[in-house]
Amino acid sequence: MNTPIQLSARKIYRSFKVGNRKIEVLRGIDLDIRQGELVFLCGASGAGKTTLLYTLAGLERPESGEVIFENRRLYNGSATQDAKIRNQRMGFVFQGYFLLPELTALENTLLPSLIRRRASEAIAREYLEKVGLAERMHHLPSELSGGEQQRVAIARALVNDPAIVFADEPTGNLDTANGHAIMGLLSTLVREQHKTLVVVTHDEHLAGGGDRLINIRDGLLVN
Repeated sequence: MNTPIQLSARKIYRSFKVGNRKIEVLRGIDLDIRQGELVFLCGASGAGKTTLLYTLAGLERPESGEVIFENRRLYNGSATQDAKIRNQRMGFVFQGYFLLPELTALENTLLPSLIRRRASEAIAREYLEKVGLAERMHHLPSELSGGEQQRVAIARALVNDPAIVFADEPTGNLDTANGHAIMGLLSTLVREQHKTLVVVTHDEHLAGGGDRLINIRDGLLVN
């Protein structure tokens, strides 16, 4: 039996205006991602991979086309409805860690569950332990290395038990060794919990641990 399709994009177009020029970023993307799949989106800078990721994640409305996540069409209702889906069913890891500087690692990890009003310090602690920060959870971001901050961001992305995790260049601010460690950790955690992972990276070597590598060039999928 085939694993069900969790996320679909159909005929996605997106462009930006720069002065008097119109730059076509996504030019008719069709994509299906199955539940539990680890998918890597690769391409050169400016190819459209981050725009595609944000569109799939309900963060950036396409000019035309549709995105369907778990049988619900994104961008079809209110912004509040899409935000609720993102908070309850999606996790996010970005190149910049986006930790609040005045909050500890534990408090930063708790934030998504506080928004959902289902905060559990025990679950947040468990995820910080899983990412190897049992001894650092009461430290502020300024007291953590870049790799440690990204580990906090991974714990934060998983604390609400999302069905899918989106990661935009999660190793981009890290050296090679730390980058591979972070990518290995993230992949292991999502596989253990049978979650879907969609990662944007320019590093095809990093993408070797996924189930599928999709290349994007000039706003089109080229696989």
